[in-house]
Amino acid sequence: MGLFDNISNTVSGAVDLANSVASQETKKTVVFQEMPENLAQLQALPEAAMKNPLDVAALTVAALCVYPYNKEASIEMLNFLKGPQPLSNAEISFIADRFRDSDYVPRSYLNGATPQNNYMPQRPYSVTVYETPHSRDNLNEGYMTIYITSGGADSPRYVRLRTKPSTGEWFLWEQFLLVGIRVPDAQNPWA
Repeated sequence: MGLFDNISNTVSGAVDLANSVASQETKKTVVFQEMPENLAQLQALPEAAMKNPLDVAALTVAALCVYPYNKEASIEMLNFLKGPQPLSNAEISFIADRFRDSDYVPRSYLNGATPQNNYMPQRPYSVTVYETPHSRDNLNEGYMTIYITSGGADSPRYVRLRTKPSTGEWFLWEQFLLVGIRVPDAQNPWA
């Protein structure tokens, strides 16, 4: 049984939202045959090598998708992605607060998830992450910004990553993914 199997999809067929990223951007689609549900499953993925910042951004989406189903496992996964600096109490509180009213925001970053289909992503699950010409503006200080498009927002959201030069690994520094998006049509009285 998969992570999202209990979510009802009120619309048959997913609306595929076109990605509008410019040609000069580097992008990558990370595919999950099954969404990782705990730290061990996340660490077993090839993207968990932490060497590619695009992979770390995609794994951040996966870890946040777990939160509504298993808060502790999600926090464990996020702490792994944070590397030498785990989530602070304030960050944990912020994440909990963002999930009080809705559980669909992280799913909206998975390809095929839109308000019209209750943010039910297509299988196999995938997330497309990308750099812009400004993603590496702070690379000299060790930071990089990776963008992710939500099926429920008009503009992309981002995660900021930090590198550990001694190992060449990239770690989650901060995420700006858990912000408001359009409600699913099933919950929208005006849809």
